[in-house]
Amino acid sequence: MVGSDAGVRRWGGAAGHPAQHIGHAFANLHGLNATDLQALITVMDAGLADDPLTPGRLGEQLNLSSGSVTALVDRLERAGHIRRDRGATDRRKILLRYADRGVALAVEFFEPLGRRTDAVTADFSDDELQVVHRFLGAMVESTREHLDETRTARADPS
Repeated sequence: MVGSDAGVRRWGGAAGHPAQHIGHAFANLHGLNATDLQALITVMDAGLADDPLTPGRLGEQLNLSSGSVTALVDRLERAGHIRRDRGATDRRKILLRYADRGVALAVEFFEPLGRRTDAVTADFSDDELQVVHRFLGAMVESTREHLDETRTARADPS
């Protein structure tokens, strides 16, 4: 069992590296830096969860000052990746969403990867994919918990 545990950990790391490189390739192609890319992913994830971010929440999640968030959002908005919308119930509230141009750029870049992913998953049964989904979900949650703990430790130097 120890050997298979080590193999799974190696696979998890190996799977993560290409995904990072794909994200960086997208960023490089569109003149984005690492923080820009993280912001886009964070805004996208919030939008997919139907819980759009405010600039303040984006700053909390990326551990950025309000001034840095303003510069970041301005830059991404100018480039057409995101837009600022007013809240429906509170017009003072600003919500960050993917802009149409940003969606089009992402689809153009990532659609071929989606086709490759579909081809790979076609070789697995639904039961096998459920196990993989459960494993990856648990790994993502574990990684988020670790990240949250490191952020808390950094913020509390005692």
